[in-house]
This record gives sequence, structure tokens and C-alpha cells, in this order.
Amino acid sequence: MLAPSEAARLLAWYVAMGADEAIVEVAIDRLSRAAPAVTPAAPSLAAPPSTHPAAESGARRIAAAARSLAELAAAVAAFEGCALKRTATNTVFADGIAGAPLMVIGEAPGADEDRLGRPFVGRSGQLLDRMLAAIGYERGRNAYISNVLFWRPPGNRKPTADEIAACLPFVWRHIALAAPKVVLLCGGTATSALLGRPEGITRLRGRWLELAIDGGAPVPSLATYHPSFLLRAPARKGEAWHDLLALQSKLNDSQ
Repeated sequence: MLAPSEAARLLAWYVAMGADEAIVEVAIDRLSRAAPAVTPAAPSLAAPPSTHPAAESGARRIAAAARSLAELAAAVAAFEGCALKRTATNTVFADGIAGAPLMVIGEAPGADEDRLGRPFVGRSGQLLDRMLAAIGYERGRNAYISNVLFWRPPGNRKPTADEIAACLPFVWRHIALAAPKVVLLCGGTATSALLGRPEGITRLRGRWLELAIDGGAPVPSLATYHPSFLLRAPARKGEAWHDLLALQSKLNDSQ
């Protein structure tokens, strides 16, 4: 049996790795020769049902009807077409200055974001703030931050294609209404969802590509590593720094 101090350190490590919720009601003693039988968690927690095409169509119609960011935020909060909403604590829409020249789009809320209802407020968010500050940007002054998903996937698992498809109409409308001069895409999920490219993030990062926005001019976008990945792989921070310098140069040129 672990000593209390060792158990506390192990629990803290689990939380840091994203394992911050139980998926069964009875803990499994995997060291026991006769582990108790356990009833699996409800399937909706581990594998949300597929989004019906009608929900995607409804999302496009609802998103298109929003004429302001406030209307879009209200529409997202009322939307029932994404199964993740049933397991999330809060809808996480955006943070920062609407209309800022820089819009940052990540993957999905984590545990801290779900609890507080704001994107990028955990450890990865703190790193993102430091990254942006290094090139003269901050969410309280000249940056606007959101995610591809507005609700946290249980256990911080990777979002499904259906979950992304349900949210994408709102994301495209979000970009159109926020009207940034430049979009920074953090991580492979955001990059593949919005650019529709088959390459992975390691091949797309550092490249300038355009987001085609309905009813408006294409928006320059730059892909980079997600801050949570940089926390796990600090050796890649040098590459991210080059991306940030390119971002700073592009923003300076757009002024």
C-alpha cells in the first residue's frame, strides 16, 4: 500500500496528465488477484453517439443567423446538437478582446476551462499567455482566444469527427464575426479541422495558409504546436519560437 504522501503525488501526476475523473463507479484494485467486477460507465461518456446530419445542417443555419458575437455566443450556449454538451460543466466560447487583430484557435476545453468557462486558463493557457507576451500580445489587450470545440471531451480525450463537425459551423461564423487580421491555429486538431489538409501538424506548422471565410476575404493563418504539447515536449519550443516570430512579422505588416 502506498504511503499517504506517495498517494498524493501519484494523484497529482494523474491530474497533470489529464486523468481527472473516474469512468467507473468502483475503483479497480489491479494488484489484487481477484479484482471486483465493475459495471462499465454509460457509453455516452466514453463514446458519444454520432452527430446526425440534421444537427450539422441546423448548426449551419443557426450560426448563419447570428449577426454579432454576442448572438453567436448565445446560439452556441443554446445548441443541443453536440453530445459533449451533456457531459460538460460549462460552454466555453471565447476570451480576450473581440475584434483584436490576432485570433488564437485551439482544440477543446480542458478541466480548468470547463470549470471556469474560459479557454486556455490551465497550464497550457499560462504557457500560451507567455508565448503571446513574448511578441507583444495579450488576451486582455490585443488578442482573442477560442477553440474548435466549445465543450470539454470527457477525460480530455481526442474529439471525434462528428463532434468537430457539429461545432465547425459556429467556428467559421466566429472567425467571420471576430474579423481578425491573422489566425493562429494551435495543434493538429484545430489545423486539420479548419484547413482540411492531410498533413500532420509537424509538417504544417510554420506555414502560412489562408482560411476561406464566407462573405469575406481569406484570412492568413499560421499553424503551430499546441501549448500542451510543448509542455510535454519542451525541446520543440525552439520551433514554436520561430512560428511566433513569423506571426509577429505578419501582424506588424498587417497594421
